[in-house]
Amino acid sequence: MNPEGECTLKDVARLHRKIAPELITVVEDRYNILRHIQFSQPVGRRALAAMLAMGERVIRAQVEFLKNAALVDFTPLGMTITREGTAILADLAEYIRLMHGLTDLEEELARKLKLKRVVIIPGDSEEDQAARRELGRAAAGVLGQYLGNNNTIAVSGGSTMAVVAEAVQASAAAVTVVPARGGLGEEVEYQANTVASVMASKLGGKYRMLHIPDGLNEKSLEVILENDSSMRMVADMIRHADILIHGIGQAQQMAVRRNMSEAAVAEILATGAVGEALGHYCSLQGKIVYVTNSVGLRLDELERIGLVVAVAGGRDKAAAIVAVTSAGGQSVLVTDEAAARSIQTIINQS
Repeated sequence: MNPEGECTLKDVARLHRKIAPELITVVEDRYNILRHIQFSQPVGRRALAAMLAMGERVIRAQVEFLKNAALVDFTPLGMTITREGTAILADLAEYIRLMHGLTDLEEELARKLKLKRVVIIPGDSEEDQAARRELGRAAAGVLGQYLGNNNTIAVSGGSTMAVVAEAVQASAAAVTVVPARGGLGEEVEYQANTVASVMASKLGGKYRMLHIPDGLNEKSLEVILENDSSMRMVADMIRHADILIHGIGQAQQMAVRRNMSEAAVAEILATGAVGEALGHYCSLQGKIVYVTNSVGLRLDELERIGLVVAVAGGRDKAAAIVAVTSAGGQSVLVTDEAAARSIQTIINQS
């Protein structure tokens, strides 16, 4: 209870866990149904059942309840969430976080990882597309909270960053978005240049592209920058960004994405690398053990950035997240419950 003797939402969630834990499953099921309808609307019952891996009869009973509660509408094209459903979903999301103890876990991980803030969303974003989109919305929300006029935002590439860019709803005057590093040879929609352009469009700002691939040797990079004033200008903007938002990858997967040879991948892993961010491969203890050549930000330069937001989720990313955040320079981590629980285990075992 608070000092005035009134029950807070946190108190109610704690009592709920103790007195009626069996109801938590019902609340979570309806929360997940509402969340999936919101992200996929209009959606049919059969498609919704497949998304949630639930029987159609179970889904039918649940959505009938939600319809009678005026939280869901049925249309010829499928189910949609009502305005009241959208409003209650936001409140329900916070209640789910409290029932799972995520607020306390956020404080614990922020303290142990030496971060200013940790934001944890329920679920596993690697297994659940709705949780993945929720992760993007949470990261976009953090960006909106710190965004200021005339800011320069540097953003990395990758599928997670693409989801974050699509989720952006904030706006500020004269914002410029730039890619944080040179591009990888991956799908166009996941390249840093594309992510930067989408984010700039959502913010109502401008973007600058960096047409230099990751992994060029130092001499080639020097030649390009000496002869291309536009690229020099973008490189300078990246180094002096006000905000950096980036993903975190598993060392082996990122080395393969960079088309490294099997021998090079084996060499990187032999150094103890488990996580990667901005072309830097880190050991679990936070030691940078390998760096790819690129124009852009380095992990050891992040202290000069006003706000550094790392975004990554999924149980398998836990060790990578610990490695990169332990390397220093991060301000905020946005992750999911699956990764956070595994991070907690890794830290406690260490």
